[in-house]
Amino acid sequence: MTDSPDARLRNALSTQRALALLDDSARDALAASARVIALDGDAAVDADALYLLLEGHIDLIDADHGGRVALAPGELFGYGTAARVPEPWTARADRGATVARFAAADIDAACAAHPALRAFILPGGAAVNARSTDPHLNLMTTPVRALVKRAPITLAPGTTIRAAAQLMREQRVSSVLIVDEAGHLYGLVTDRDLRNRAVAQGLDIERPVIDIATVAPMTMDVRKPAFDALLLMARHNIHHVPVMDGDRVAGMITATDLTEQHSTSAVYLAGDIYKQTTVEGLAAAASRVRQLQQNLAAAGATAYSTGHIITAVTDAITCRLVQLAEAKFGPAPVDYVWVAAGSQARSEQTAKSDQDNCLVIDDSYDAAMHGDYFKAFATWVCDGLDACGYIHCPGEMMAMTDQWRQPKARWMQYFRKWVDQPEPKALMLTCVFFDLRAIYGKTTLLDELRRDVLAQTRDNRIFLAYMVGNALSHTPPLGLFRSLSTIRSGDNKGTLDLKHNGIVPVVDLARVYALAGGHDAVNTHDRLAVAAASGEISEQAARDLRDALEFIATLRIQHQARQLAAGLNADNFLRPDELSNFERSQLKDAFSVVQSLQNVLGQRYQAGRF
Repeated sequence: MTDSPDARLRNALSTQRALALLDDSARDALAASARVIALDGDAAVDADALYLLLEGHIDLIDADHGGRVALAPGELFGYGTAARVPEPWTARADRGATVARFAAADIDAACAAHPALRAFILPGGAAVNARSTDPHLNLMTTPVRALVKRAPITLAPGTTIRAAAQLMREQRVSSVLIVDEAGHLYGLVTDRDLRNRAVAQGLDIERPVIDIATVAPMTMDVRKPAFDALLLMARHNIHHVPVMDGDRVAGMITATDLTEQHSTSAVYLAGDIYKQTTVEGLAAAASRVRQLQQNLAAAGATAYSTGHIITAVTDAITCRLVQLAEAKFGPAPVDYVWVAAGSQARSEQTAKSDQDNCLVIDDSYDAAMHGDYFKAFATWVCDGLDACGYIHCPGEMMAMTDQWRQPKARWMQYFRKWVDQPEPKALMLTCVFFDLRAIYGKTTLLDELRRDVLAQTRDNRIFLAYMVGNALSHTPPLGLFRSLSTIRSGDNKGTLDLKHNGIVPVVDLARVYALAGGHDAVNTHDRLAVAAASGEISEQAARDLRDALEFIATLRIQHQARQLAAGLNADNFLRPDELSNFERSQLKDAFSVVQSLQNVLGQRYQAGRF
């Protein structure tokens, strides 16, 4: 016997994050006022109505800025939310979506009677000019162009330091851009440069300003999302970024501009990290990552943005440790690059992470001459990461291990052997070391290695067949009749392992798609998008997998945030009774998507299509 439409609507209201705050009588009244309608294609929706997605999927599309946000059942859009329609968003329904429509007057009345709703819904349409309840989602859909508040303040390279300081005072800006006669960006000068490079050094202020400028500064394209600017600042400890429109300077954005988006805690935490001169100081800064994750979870930040933010902080800690190691042991005798592996490489970390890393050294490396330096150097950095909460890898996949601290030519031998002889241990290693990202040092060493590896894996049917078999060894915990299958024994009995049985299967699938197509993307969402574009997987299947990953990863982050708030250590083991009925249903759907795509990949392998 199925529920009546009224019962389904009431159940949806009682499980929706915001509307569940209402008492039973208020929800009943809201349900009575609602109109349940079906949408298809580009949906005709009203700007003065709030919508609750009941079934199917809807994409909100910002054609002006290229933003696209996928909504799942249980999410709100329209009146009173940042996801308003028809402007700037267009609602596009897929697979016959069904929504409940609530008139603006009914929403205003509910907000007036239940002020707690204002945390999610602003009455009177006020949210038309408000920020999203997920500031990181807002950064993902806001282009950098929207943060540029004024025309660029520029100077010629030969302008004096005195004149530059006077102009900055007159214009009330903290930086100026140095451009040549053709208007090409030459450099950047900030108030910090005036203080540290001119005044503190006793420099003649009649000298050219170019003498104290940062030449060839990092820049951001005007069409990129503001979130990319946030990550650039956090990862490189910078607070001013020139904005470019092609070769033309369009303006400047600062950390203060992003402060207005309420999303820069990572920027300032990274800045504090780079000020530290001891491992103890870094450990104290790193301890704030737990609170950062709790704040992101409380704000309802997406798992995608949370992973990038948390990883940006890890990158900063790693970079600072490497810098301190160079100060302690002296400059490296030959070029090297410190490389992150695993979840840090994929920008998918949470507050519960160990360390996976390696060192790729220039081929001029001589073990007798340089071995002791790099061993002491890598051990000090890995021990420092451990002191900062990134525990030593249980499998010893770290740069402090001799095997994973090698010249580029030796790394190429490793990968060739793993590809040519994909026995179980080799497959295990590929799952770690095929996800690599340069953190510090000469990045071209990794770029060259990556090109060689992808050339070996692309269309390599035998190797890919083994990789598929390995990917299918991690399966979602679904039992008969789509029941959730919990762990049967041990300390975690009765729980679901969201990492190894939820997230890892999607990561493994995406890795296979990337290797099959020879794609250099590392982040799982990015790999799925590139694989869809190249035909390794259908657009719909890639989207389903991304949505499934986002939902499972969000549950994991929220679970860990609850543990951290309770003073417990974060883990990946979730009890089903922590979930609402709606969330359990969503989780089963997500697991079913992963299971289905695993089956497709298995069938393709069995048919010999690799």
